[in-house]
Amino acid sequence: MTPLDPPSPPLTRKDFTSDQEVRWCPGCGDYAILAAVQRMLPELGVRKESTVFVSGIGCSSRFPYYMNTYGFHTIHGRAPAVATGVKLANPELDVWLITGDGDGLSIGGNHLMHVLRRNVNMQLILFNNRIYGLTKGQYSPTSLLGKRSPSTPMGSVDNPLIPAAFALGCGGRFVGRAIDTDAKNLITTLKRAHEFVGTGFVEVYQNCPVFNDGAFEHFTAREIAAETQLHLEHGKPMRFGKDHTKGLRLQPGKLELEVVTIGEYGVTEADILVHDEHNHTMAFLLATLEPPTFPVALGVLYQHPGAGTSFERGMHEQNRQARAKGLGDLNALMRKGHTWVVESDPS
Repeated sequence: MTPLDPPSPPLTRKDFTSDQEVRWCPGCGDYAILAAVQRMLPELGVRKESTVFVSGIGCSSRFPYYMNTYGFHTIHGRAPAVATGVKLANPELDVWLITGDGDGLSIGGNHLMHVLRRNVNMQLILFNNRIYGLTKGQYSPTSLLGKRSPSTPMGSVDNPLIPAAFALGCGGRFVGRAIDTDAKNLITTLKRAHEFVGTGFVEVYQNCPVFNDGAFEHFTAREIAAETQLHLEHGKPMRFGKDHTKGLRLQPGKLELEVVTIGEYGVTEADILVHDEHNHTMAFLLATLEPPTFPVALGVLYQHPGAGTSFERGMHEQNRQARAKGLGDLNALMRKGHTWVVESDPS
């Protein structure tokens, strides 16, 4: 754009909506996530031609078709590898990786681990419905113990994986959580992930009304949400409850959390832990909280302090330094070190 060109008009949700018919089951949480992302992108000030959505296989992976941006619908579990290639090829692109609990944590677990530890500068949204929806309801890596499904008719005996804890354990530098139908907090968390330089991992609890309906009702139902959800804010006490009188504190002498009520047994607000999103150890504790004993922690669980360096920036800087040294000698490289000459048998 030159100084004489007119300014580009601001984009709207409609600009990011494709002409494809959205095909998910009625009531699927994917609709709410799609609507939130389409609402949010204009607020970020990004351009359609600079935005790419990459997905693997699963219900969530239809996402690129419904976005009026560039996109790739790749193969099962390999979306992180493709998204990494896109970002390396053109670091200026705004890359969004869409995956699910089956696609990302089962066949794609190895790829997901490496994109997290490398800190590739992209946003990663993991739709977690605790089931394989596209392939008719088999249990997934996040399905709870005892889950009955076509592949576990007597109940699953697998211990479920906790996506947020997995991301933290893989070296993820930004880990957030949200609920599909809570648009306000979902958009806020996604915006924070977009601001972060590196991999912004956001797990979204997403209801599958056909094969795992109500999987998260024990903390998403409106009448109990205040008592079962802890919305994290950096620098603020971790309080929750209808009257905002409940909170978390560390058990005396232990690295274990407990729920306390202000005003009971001498508990005051000073006893309530203040959320520090730079505290990696606390993020692990928060990631494992589950009703009925604890509320589910939502929002930004962890953000690595400092700007840091993303994977693609490091790679391109290394390439620049290598080019500055001049062209190398491929023949000398191939013959460097121990070499062998294979000769034919003279007999």
